[in-house]
Amino acid sequence: MTKTKRNILCIEDELHLRQDIIDELTAAGYRARGAADGRQALAMLDSERPDLILCDISMPHLDGFGFLEAVRARHPDLADVPLVFLTALHERESVIAGKLAGADDYLVKPIDYDLLLATVKARLDQVSRMDKKTERDIAALRKALSVPAAERRSGIERILDMLSFGVLIASRSKITFANQAAKDMHDAEDGLVLGGTLRVGSRVSSASLRALIETACAASARGEDYLASLCIPRRSSPQDLLLTVCSLPEPADAGPQDNLAVVFISDPARRPEVSNVILSDVFGLTPTEAEVASALAGGRRTDEIAQDLAISATTVAFHLRNLFDKTGTRRQADLIVLILTGLASIDPAQTASKRPAAP
Repeated sequence: MTKTKRNILCIEDELHLRQDIIDELTAAGYRARGAADGRQALAMLDSERPDLILCDISMPHLDGFGFLEAVRARHPDLADVPLVFLTALHERESVIAGKLAGADDYLVKPIDYDLLLATVKARLDQVSRMDKKTERDIAALRKALSVPAAERRSGIERILDMLSFGVLIASRSKITFANQAAKDMHDAEDGLVLGGTLRVGSRVSSASLRALIETACAASARGEDYLASLCIPRRSSPQDLLLTVCSLPEPADAGPQDNLAVVFISDPARRPEVSNVILSDVFGLTPTEAEVASALAGGRRTDEIAQDLAISATTVAFHLRNLFDKTGTRRQADLIVLILTGLASIDPAQTASKRPAAP
C-alpha cells in the first residue's frame, strides 16, 4: 500500500535557498511547495492544508511573525500543523520571540539539511502519534458517553457521576444520559427539569436551550465543533446556573438519530474548589493555560476569555493550541470533557495538600 506523501510549505523570500529546501524535501519523499512571503503563503492556505510549515522570519510584505499571527486568527483549523521558523544565526531575540509567539521549532541559517530533514521528520512523527492517541481516546470517550442510561454503566459514566458539574447527553428529541449532579439539580426543583426532554426556567429559556441543542446536534452531523452558553435563573440563589452546550461529532456513517450534544451545567454554589495550581499539575499546564482551561470549562467563549485576561484573541488561540497539544484533544468540547473528568479524578486530600499555604 502506497503511503501518502506529507505536504510541506516552505516560505522563504530568497529564491535559491527556497528552491534548495524544496529540492531536499522532494528528494526525501515529501511533497513540497514554496511561497516567496507571508502574503503569498496565506493565499495558498485558503485552498490547501500543509502537514508542516517552514517559515523564514525576515521577509518583505509580511514577515514570519505577521504570518504566524494571521494563521492563528484566520485558520484555527491549522492549530495542529507544526510551524518551524528559519532564522539567521545572530537573531537570538527573534528565536525567543518566535517561541513565545507559538512557533514549534526553529532552524538556523545557513541551513544544515540533515538537521532540517531530522526536524521535519520528528515534528511530523509527533503529530502522527498525537493524532492516533486522539483518535483512540476520543472514540472511546464518545462511545462511552453515547451509551443509554438504561444500559450497564461504563467507567466513564461513574467518573461523570463524581463531578460537581452536571453533564447531560442530548439528541434533538431526548436526553440520553444525565450524571448524578444533573439528577440532583432536578430533584432540588430549582430551575432544571429532566424528563423526555430538558426544561429550564421559563418557556423562553427552554426554547432557547432547545435551539442551542438543535444547533449543536446539526454541527455534530457535519462533524464540526460548536460551543454556546446560556444562563438560567433559579429561586434559591441570585447566582444563575450556567449551561454550556457543545457538539459531539459522530463518525461519518452515523445516522441522524445519533447526532448528539453535550450540556455541561455549572452551579456556582457547587463548583469544586480546585486551584489553577492543581489544574496545572494534572495536565502540565502553564499558569495562563490553566486560566484559559478553567474559563473554557466554565463556559466562557474565547473572545470573553481574551477580555477577562486582558490578552489578545491571538494569544488565547495560542494557549488553546497548547491545551490541545498537552491534553491530546482537537476540539473544545473534547477538551472540556477531559478537563472536567480530570478534576473529578483528583483525590480531595491530594487537592488540599497541593494548595498554596496560607500566608
